[in-house]
Amino acid sequence: MTWHNRLSEATRDKLREVSTATLCTALFKRGLRNQFLQDVRPVGPVERTMVGQAFTLRYIPAREDLNGLEVFRNPEHPQRKAVETCPPGCVFVMDSRKDPRAASAGSILVTRLMRRGVEGVVTDGGFRDSPEIAALGFPAYHNRPSAPTNLTLHQALEMDIPIGCGDVAVWPGDVIVGDGEGVAVIPLHLADEVAEEAVEMTAYEDFVLERVQDGASITGLYPATDPRNLEAFEAWRRARR
Repeated sequence: MTWHNRLSEATRDKLREVSTATLCTALFKRGLRNQFLQDVRPVGPVERTMVGQAFTLRYIPAREDLNGLEVFRNPEHPQRKAVETCPPGCVFVMDSRKDPRAASAGSILVTRLMRRGVEGVVTDGGFRDSPEIAALGFPAYHNRPSAPTNLTLHQALEMDIPIGCGDVAVWPGDVIVGDGEGVAVIPLHLADEVAEEAVEMTAYEDFVLERVQDGASITGLYPATDPRNLEAFEAWRRARR
């Protein structure tokens, strides 16, 4: 790894309790408008929010004379080496150039990542063996299922470098959050403050939703331009502590 700063467990726990929608709003307030991966969605049911730092792999278009099946005999092959190198607790993020015509990985590699304690796996391409991956209960995000081997179109080149994934720049060590809606990327230096703000935003949004379900108007409530709603929110929170 070329990065050294670590996501704290306290911040990881906070990020597990908030949505990517709320995180995108908190990032937007800080001028970051393009932090949600486009056309990347969960492979299967989302059992818990995925939170971890990015460990990256970059694919380039395959060149046939350099990308035959024999390349997998080399233990230093970048894809295979990356699977065995990605640190536990991190999210393995692959730049597949938004091309799902050939798989970025399959169930054997994803299972290996899971058994090594990796937090989850993300590609802007596709996974093969996607029904098996969906059944693992392991956080996995892609564009769509894709049966052809990655060698058909993708040549693994480098790991642990800045990449593009789903039209978003991802640096090694960035904080990756995935829920039922998709995947957001938080610059590591903003993670603590964004997590703290998102927790507070989520509490207020829960209050608002309860009020709206009871028939309240959103005027003065969302956003909270009427101070009386903030007073009611504080009372609501105290009652739940």
